[in-house]
Amino acid sequence: MESVKAPAPSWDTFARVNAAKQWRRQSAAMGRQMTEAIVAEARVEPGMRVLDVACGTGEPAISLASLLKGSGLVVGSDVSSQPLQMAAQRARERGLRNVCFQQADVHYLPLADATFDRVTSRLGVMFFSDLGRALAEVRRVLKPSGHVTLLAWGPRQQPYFESTIGVILRSVPGSALPRSGEQMFRFGEAGVLAGGLAEAGFFGIEEQFRVVPWNWPGTPEEVWEYFQEVTVPFRPLIDAIPTDQRATVNTEVLAAIRRYYDGTQVNFTATICLVSARAAP
Repeated sequence: MESVKAPAPSWDTFARVNAAKQWRRQSAAMGRQMTEAIVAEARVEPGMRVLDVACGTGEPAISLASLLKGSGLVVGSDVSSQPLQMAAQRARERGLRNVCFQQADVHYLPLADATFDRVTSRLGVMFFSDLGRALAEVRRVLKPSGHVTLLAWGPRQQPYFESTIGVILRSVPGSALPRSGEQMFRFGEAGVLAGGLAEAGFFGIEEQFRVVPWNWPGTPEEVWEYFQEVTVPFRPLIDAIPTDQRATVNTEVLAAIRRYYDGTQVNFTATICLVSARAAP
């Protein structure tokens, strides 16, 4: 399988980090069902060592560490340093001592062979610039009895994206998804991510698509502001909106989001691709 290679988006921007802090509670609530899905699929047991790749501000690493109830060790890794600082703070607030965070590139993991019982990644695998190399590294650090569990976005045609970037694409003539945005949905077709794992030498591959709640506990205006500030892969598309069309686009986006608003929260759903596999037969 040919890897998708594109310039890596910058996840350490000042605006994004500030937004992650400002909307921390709402973002955690929105992603809770995804986190619960990957944690359940990982099937961790007491005493296990777990590597969570591309953990950002701490999930699912923190949930996995909590589930282990003080035993084992969870290592959360990410290429960006500032989200990891937030993750470490969250872990301290919860009194977790069996989790640590380390800046690392999944393509060159600074970790010993056969070290981990589980490897997880929630919404990170889409941005591996060389999928084959990254999965080879994941397999290298797994014990022979180890498992990997990956969660990625499904297709673009779902409420969260159709109400935001979908509106922009329909409203601004000549607009198109940037390559970084296309990567978000590279595993939206059945068999693509599973095929990548097979090529990397994994066994017992199980792939499923699920629809989970993706609800924002707040207003349409908030979720649109949040989307613009934190969704780095679509930044070029948003920045390219002509000045004289921005007010119209904002109005149309908010109207689209309001279709899912019940007066208390925005009730989106998210279609996800969830894949698990063994390191050895």
